[in-house]
Amino acid sequence: MKISELREMSDEQLAITLRETISQLFKLRVQAATERVDAPNMLRLYRRTIARIKTLQRERVLAAAPSVADSDVTASA
Repeated sequence: MKISELREMSDEQLAITLRETISQLFKLRVQAATERVDAPNMLRLYRRTIARIKTLQRERVLAAAPSVADSDVTASA
């Protein structure tokens, strides 16, 4: 999944997509441990998608929170 597709999602959609991707990664890891995996590159794809989603969620949290520099300026004024 591309980052542009993820940026268009709401916070709730991102959380759902994250849960689904983690679940798919778990299933694929179990399959890899017990039998031969048809597409081993999917492991990397799921890991990267999870990282993208978590990064985007963190960016949104930081954008919503007031920064430390802003509070220092208002406190000294």
